[in-house]
Amino acid sequence: MLTVLTIRDIVLIDRLNLEFGDGLSVMTGETGAGKSILLDAFALALGARGDAALVRKGADQGQVTAVFEPAPGHPVFALLSENGVAGENTLILRRVQSSDGRTRAFINDEPVSVQLLRSVGAALVEIHGQHDDRALSDVSTHRRLLDAFAGLAAEADALAGLYEGWSDARQALRDKEAQIAAVRENADYLIHSLDELRALDPKADEETSLAQRRQLMMHAEKIAGDLKEARSALAGDGTAHTRLGAALRKLERQEAEAAQVLKPVAEALERVLAETNDARERVDQALAATRFEPRDLEEAEERLFALRALARKHKIAVPGLPDLIVSMEEDLAALDAGEQELEELVKAEAAAGEAYFRAAEELSRKRHDAAARLDEVVTSELPPLKLEKARFLTKIETCAPEEGGASGLDRVAFQVQTNPGTQPGAIMKVASGGELSRFILALKVVLAAKGSAPTLAFDEIDTGVGGATASA
Repeated sequence: MLTVLTIRDIVLIDRLNLEFGDGLSVMTGETGAGKSILLDAFALALGARGDAALVRKGADQGQVTAVFEPAPGHPVFALLSENGVAGENTLILRRVQSSDGRTRAFINDEPVSVQLLRSVGAALVEIHGQHDDRALSDVSTHRRLLDAFAGLAAEADALAGLYEGWSDARQALRDKEAQIAAVRENADYLIHSLDELRALDPKADEETSLAQRRQLMMHAEKIAGDLKEARSALAGDGTAHTRLGAALRKLERQEAEAAQVLKPVAEALERVLAETNDARERVDQALAATRFEPRDLEEAEERLFALRALARKHKIAVPGLPDLIVSMEEDLAALDAGEQELEELVKAEAAAGEAYFRAAEELSRKRHDAAARLDEVVTSELPPLKLEKARFLTKIETCAPEEGGASGLDRVAFQVQTNPGTQPGAIMKVASGGELSRFILALKVVLAAKGSAPTLAFDEIDTGVGGATASA
């Protein structure tokens, strides 16, 4: 519990020291007297966001110290131990706010991060502000509050995880179904195209070699004539080769008498004769390459035109045809593999959905049980608040499975009945301003009893309440 709150140089407060005993402590005063300043200062000590504007005018810094004596075994001690902060019986939370905006945090006079101070503060205190009733106007918060009362927060989080897993499984199934549908739609086209491509059996670089061969065959007669002319110049009587050979033989016969002079000449002539022999062989090979059957040119042209026509059909270049065959074969293989994968995804989606609905139904059952208990305990808090005839009701609508979501199958809404015989309705619509404050107080007291924070702080909890009710 909170035992001491010390405030120095915060807003209008110069120095203030408050001591608290067990039970309820109430601070009253006229509007503008500074009650909310106390709560803001308290929140600063608990790790709320700092602000240079909180420092009293003329002061360099302000500070707030809150002293607590938690019960032995309170979870806050484990939190401190995990973060290497000493703490046994008394905890002193201190926050220093400088006028230049800098802020420092301490626990038991040890410097700590504001984040740790905030975590420790949250474990020790629950602060309920003036406008907390706005949360009750959002029905989506009612389910969360019911889960908190029933201790179902962990199960609700687990259910959200199951729903996410089921959603992922459904999306994976839809994606695979769309993929397979697209492949199925083109399956006949793929099979026909593959048969056509395999029948033609295009080879890499085949277009280039066919085009060159076609060009050669189209000009073979002229090329062959030129090659024959070249061969005639290289071989036969009276050609350069014959005359060079005769000259070489004469020099070889005289080489013994003038070897030093004639040997280099003879070697040069031998090299020339060797080159002419090589040239003649190459001409013969080229001549052989120009000899074609009449059908050869026609066949080459037919295949070249067939390759180019098929490439145009598929809107690619001829060299890409072999890769297209591989791609189409992979698509068809993927269809077969996809069918098997689809079966696995169907099973996975069904299993994920079954796990989600099983957990959702169990959580729904527990929520219904908890709703009855919540109604009973909140209603029991109403008579002391001059709401003897009022009732608090938790309405739960369980939706159809297909309408389920991350939070389950339940729609939860808090309702009240202010007098017997009247129709229960939404708490924000049925209750008057003063009644609303009291209903909220009763609900917060009940919910706080389920929490671990030993200290509760309320701001303007009596809004709209006066007369005998205020006296009560």
